[in-house]
Amino acid sequence: MAMDLQARKSQANTAADEFSKIYYETFDKRRNAISKLYQDKANVVWNGNAVSGSDAILKLFDGLPTSEHTVEGLDTQPIVAGPVDADNTNSIMVTVFGKVKFKGTGAEAFTQTFILSAAENKWKIISDTFRFVG
Repeated sequence: MAMDLQARKSQANTAADEFSKIYYETFDKRRNAISKLYQDKANVVWNGNAVSGSDAILKLFDGLPTSEHTVEGLDTQPIVAGPVDADNTNSIMVTVFGKVKFKGTGAEAFTQTFILSAAENKWKIISDTFRFVG
């Protein structure tokens, strides 16, 4: 039986909190493992640079200097119809805002939006859009 909307919102909020901690810790401290958080055919648009596939995503992120993210807030919405197929209703959209400091630069504000889908009891990124703000 399908979850009611209130239960899905609660699940989305819990998942977003847990996911964001894992994502930014992995990005900042274990970047070589970041591709494990993405589906094989995921898409990333990073400040206007688009790549597809977990190998290309890892290559893009490996080319960036070391970083330190500070999440200042996030918003989460359950997705009623699945972005991959109509039967996949266990997806959420997570929008994060915060600051990031890359080695050799000052902190910059950013926003990042993820579409996550649950696969084998793990949240995986389908789509990721990152943009500096300001």
